[in-house]
Amino acid sequence: MDREELAGWLRLALPGVGNQSARRLLAAFGLPATVIAQPLAALKQVVGPQEAEALATPHEDFAQQVERTLQWLEAGDADAPRHVLTLADARYPPGLLQIADPPLVLYVTGEPPTPWPDGIAIVGSRNATAQGVANARAFAESFARSGLTVVSGLALGIDGAAHEGALAGAAPGTVATVAVVGTGLDRVYPKQHRDLAHRIAARGLIVSEYPVGTPPLAPNFPKRNRIIAALTHGTVVVEAALQSGSLITAKQAAEQGKEVFAIPGSIHSPQSRGCHALIKQGAKLVETAQDVLEELPQLAGRAAAATAPLRAPAAGGDAVLDALGFDPSTLDALVARTGIAAPQLQARLLELELAGQVARLAGGLYQRIASA
Repeated sequence: MDREELAGWLRLALPGVGNQSARRLLAAFGLPATVIAQPLAALKQVVGPQEAEALATPHEDFAQQVERTLQWLEAGDADAPRHVLTLADARYPPGLLQIADPPLVLYVTGEPPTPWPDGIAIVGSRNATAQGVANARAFAESFARSGLTVVSGLALGIDGAAHEGALAGAAPGTVATVAVVGTGLDRVYPKQHRDLAHRIAARGLIVSEYPVGTPPLAPNFPKRNRIIAALTHGTVVVEAALQSGSLITAKQAAEQGKEVFAIPGSIHSPQSRGCHALIKQGAKLVETAQDVLEELPQLAGRAAAATAPLRAPAAGGDAVLDALGFDPSTLDALVARTGIAAPQLQARLLELELAGQVARLAGGLYQRIASA
């Protein structure tokens, strides 16, 4: 794509124009260069006056935006190539063409596959429990072993664990995972995931509809969730509070006609309430990756490759673990159940925490972690 063609698409994608108005203009006049060449009066016959004015008189730093994008493209390398995909590009993800508001322009780090791979979304809380992180990673690893691409949002908590699991389970040469982000691709948000983002770019894709230079703005993250849903056959919600953005992804997946799955958790955990609400609304309760694949006929034959992600240890091995169970519990409650004095019990809980069998939660709670 040369500079003139890129500038035409970026101009159509200006915030004041909007995806829907841009598509109407393309349908009426053809390629962006032809659209831009139209007189203002002709543009106003197709879109509203505000959209027509925004297209006819782009903001004063538009030329700098084009230059930033060209520099970003040129800075790509063989390990992490960079692309701008438009609606007219044969490599544009077909799943996005099926939704009501597909991005006019898609920025991609990594090599876009042809065809795009079968994807499954894994989303959940940024403030995940240790058990939720383990579940997300294990499900993602199982999906990747079965040949699926795991799609998530690069956020802290469940998203990061899902990407890590996919990278661990995917075969060499496959698109292990896709991160759909809410910033420009010249930055990584959150910063803690800089190394993870580099590994995703080398073995998968990082995707954004936002121009180079876009900072992490709160409204952009819920909006990008429709892309996560559109790139997949279904969405698995691992942990989510009732106001979680993951529920937005689930809602959009359902509106797109995709399956929604939810992993249940403790009735005492705030991070499980969103999943339980989804199940009440008709989402399928799942305990293993195989449960998910068996519900997706288009992925028939892959379920056998997905192993059960976690198993609960048999009871009777440790008095403290047996008393703890899998619900979050306070130290006082454990003292009452075990009869062990608080100092000795705290020492044992620390041993179990260091061994990866118990997690310390906010509010002075402890939770047992299932094993792989």
